[in-house]
Amino acid sequence: MVNATVSVSAIKENGINVVKLCGVELFDAGKVFDCGQCFRFDEVLDSRHDIEFAGVAFGKYISVAQDGDTVYIYNATVEEYESVWKKFLGLDRDYGEINANILALSDNPALYDAVSRSSGIRILYQDAWEAICSFIISQNNNIPRIKKLVAAISLECGERVDLSGMEGHIADAHKAHEGNFYSFPTPESLIDLGIAGLAALKTGFRAKYIFDAAGRVCSGEIDLGLIEEMSTADAVKYLCSVKGIGPKVASCALLFGFAKLDAFPIDVWIKKVIAKYFDTEFEPESLGQYAGIAQQYLFYYERYLQSQEG
Repeated sequence: MVNATVSVSAIKENGINVVKLCGVELFDAGKVFDCGQCFRFDEVLDSRHDIEFAGVAFGKYISVAQDGDTVYIYNATVEEYESVWKKFLGLDRDYGEINANILALSDNPALYDAVSRSSGIRILYQDAWEAICSFIISQNNNIPRIKKLVAAISLECGERVDLSGMEGHIADAHKAHEGNFYSFPTPESLIDLGIAGLAALKTGFRAKYIFDAAGRVCSGEIDLGLIEEMSTADAVKYLCSVKGIGPKVASCALLFGFAKLDAFPIDVWIKKVIAKYFDTEFEPESLGQYAGIAQQYLFYYERYLQSQEG
């Protein structure tokens, strides 16, 4: 049973609602929010907890703090945890079973090591539209710049979120840009902004791609609900009909915004990982229904090794 030993309780701290989860296994907030899957969360450096990350998701500014196997979600109720944050944080899945499934499909020692060293990563289930737009922005970009662009777009077209009571849980990096306190814009608001308005926010060549995606979602040509029901292969083809979306961006959006856990984005890093650790016959499909999680483990593992060697 998933999270059978997790105790969920509601507490109050400085007037805000907090969900306290005790007995959480295979969850590492630092790895979850620092593995390149999300662009709105950053670390709260002066936290009283071992680790804490804060950001906007689903129209709320929350923070996720951790001390050992105890996790705190600030600015959330138990009802919201059950309906939104449990799924968002991947706490509705048994990662012990997932890891065993991945390892049963391969005897590759690097994959075994990657699963071990990356333990604690969970795939976030982000807002689908935000994931599509964010990964369009990610093209030929680095993470700090992606975050700045997402914040700029949110400031221009999103809505300010309520920070009441969260003063002690704001990520340090967010204080430099007011857009970090705004919800991600709707497709309709980006259509109203137009290509010129998007370009003025320094999105560059991506402006026309964002505009095209927003237009297709607004018109129903791209049906986000329909994507949920598609196979991953069909969904990749479907999203690639949007101007500027290729297989890598489509796979990222599907993995992080639609919980298509077999989606396997291949970027420069992963190409290097495959060439380094796998033979020329390797196919992502060989890693089964959780290939996307395996990809995140391999991505984090290689980054970890690079930082250790550096």
